[in-house]
Amino acid sequence: MALSALRSAISLPYPVASPGHGFWGEQTSTLNFCEEDYALSWYCAELCNTVTNGLFMWLGIRGIRNCMKEEHPSIFLISYIGYMVVGLGSILFHATLKYPMQLVDELSMIYTTCLMMHASFSYSRSQTFSVVLGVGLLSLAGSITLYYYLTKDPIFHQVAYAALTATVVFRSIWVMESQVRPVLHAQDPKRASKLLNTMWAMVATGLAVFVGGFLIWNLDNFFCSQVRRWRHAVGLPWAILLEGHAWWHLMTGLGAYYYITWGTWLRHCLAGRGDKYTLVWPRLLTSVPYLKMIEEDQDQDQDQAKKSQ
Repeated sequence: MALSALRSAISLPYPVASPGHGFWGEQTSTLNFCEEDYALSWYCAELCNTVTNGLFMWLGIRGIRNCMKEEHPSIFLISYIGYMVVGLGSILFHATLKYPMQLVDELSMIYTTCLMMHASFSYSRSQTFSVVLGVGLLSLAGSITLYYYLTKDPIFHQVAYAALTATVVFRSIWVMESQVRPVLHAQDPKRASKLLNTMWAMVATGLAVFVGGFLIWNLDNFFCSQVRRWRHAVGLPWAILLEGHAWWHLMTGLGAYYYITWGTWLRHCLAGRGDKYTLVWPRLLTSVPYLKMIEEDQDQDQDQAKKSQ
């Protein structure tokens, strides 16, 4: 009752959309979404789908600052830059619904994932292998780009992106279990168990958020006509909570950030520097994790505590 009364007291009519009559003119993109075009702003085709990409920008800047401050490998700095390019491309695409901006959005996802794939497969390998792998991944991304440009098939892009992402995630899980776990367990079984449990919590949380976002987006597509009726029925600001693709942006942005943070921590562990860093993650679902270098005096205190045990 209280929620119903609050909704009635704070509710504005949901505007009638004017497709093709906004600032950017007619749609040229091959994709459109359940948010009604130019309903909420004359200057922005899909306002909610545009604004929610701000999470990519915020977390990307946060990640870049963390890389510079905490001395993480440069590949992860580049990955955060690519992560921000994905967010920027999505902002431009949803704001304009123009085909060139759609390509920026979708292809940046492919190239950024290939960057992470290179980081995962090239570690501790020879420079020759790293170069060959880089050329191979660049060729793969270029082939995907060409085929997608010629066919304009969104299913192909989604399958390609899912396959690349799954490859990177499962490769990282394999590295964590086959290489990191034995080394850490030999050094300190108790600490290894705690650290790896936290890593698995990051993996599970990131995947759950990512898959949940994908499910919400597909439900939004499938029940679009019904969802649009609900938006007009509840009015603003409540209607924005029914923007499924906007939730996809928020959830994939968070899931991808979790993965890059996990990958960074994994790299430090592989390099034998895992004990130099700690994961700051106060609350599982209400805080964003980040890696912090352990201060030297704190590190010495921990060593002395271990010896006393």
